[in-house]
Amino acid sequence: MEQFRERLWPALWWYPIIALIVPATLLVFEPISLIAGVVTATALVTGSLVLLIGSAPTIRVADGTLQAGKARIPVALIGDMRAAAGEDARAERGPLLDARAWLLLRGDVGPVVRLDITDPEDPTPYWVVSTRRPEELIAAISVARESAEASEGH
Repeated sequence: MEQFRERLWPALWWYPIIALIVPATLLVFEPISLIAGVVTATALVTGSLVLLIGSAPTIRVADGTLQAGKARIPVALIGDMRAAAGEDARAERGPLLDARAWLLLRGDVGPVVRLDITDPEDPTPYWVVSTRRPEELIAAISVARESAEASEGH
């Protein structure tokens, strides 16, 4: 059963930036061939959109597992969790960051959740995950962890 799902779609301000490819490409190709400029601009915009949308990672809590992008971890191995926003989130991404931490960061997503890893075999001390819904992610992991513990007890 899925407790949480979030796709980290690109922020809306990316799309006007990509649209600027069109006039820039037409300006470069206009002296050569307007058709070549239109074809090149179309290819560049399409490729940029495919890369931007296709690279949007998903965060998912289901079946006792947290999946963040391509990484997975059982929720039973997650210890303390805390949300950070604003200056605290910036600190988690930078000055407070342990080089061994696993990161799923999106520059256009402000809040992060820090998830301490309790597995003594794992060299990664914690994960830092960008999310637009940090409290919901923490609550979903807590519910999934309680459910996993309850099923182990029976």
